[in-house]
Amino acid sequence: MTLPDAYRDDPEAPDDQFAEPEVSKRSRGVALGLCIFGGFFGLHRFYLDKTKSALAMIFTFGGCGIWWAYDLVLLAAGEFRDATDLAVRNWGVQESQFPGRELTQRAERRVSELEEQVDGLRQQFNELAERLDFAERMLAQHRSLESGARSQKPSLQAPES
Repeated sequence: MTLPDAYRDDPEAPDDQFAEPEVSKRSRGVALGLCIFGGFFGLHRFYLDKTKSALAMIFTFGGCGIWWAYDLVLLAAGEFRDATDLAVRNWGVQESQFPGRELTQRAERRVSELEEQVDGLRQQFNELAERLDFAERMLAQHRSLESGARSQKPSLQAPES
């Protein structure tokens, strides 16, 4: 919590002195759960972007359990640090810093637009199919009338002698 200027002892002091310490955006609860259930394989270190030490934990089975227990105590106390050397203290999961959600929303909007366009094309196709069917029926009716008229023409008979 930052203090207002009126409550500071030294008004000329820089703001960094009174600023809250930065903490990791990674969840302490998730890291602790990964440490408990997969700590021998360094899952919590993979989660905190400490890939090299996570690989070392895999090959040593958590330092034969000692390294795993040490990480477990540090995580429970809130003193474990991530790859950017920020303390992992927040229990809750925060929104991702990656633009994945924005991309997903944009993709969902695009898919819905495409679905609307496909529905419009389907309606137009159905209308054209109905018109074609109507035209074929009219043409067939016209042909049947023509053939019927030809068969009903009076034939010329030879004069009787």
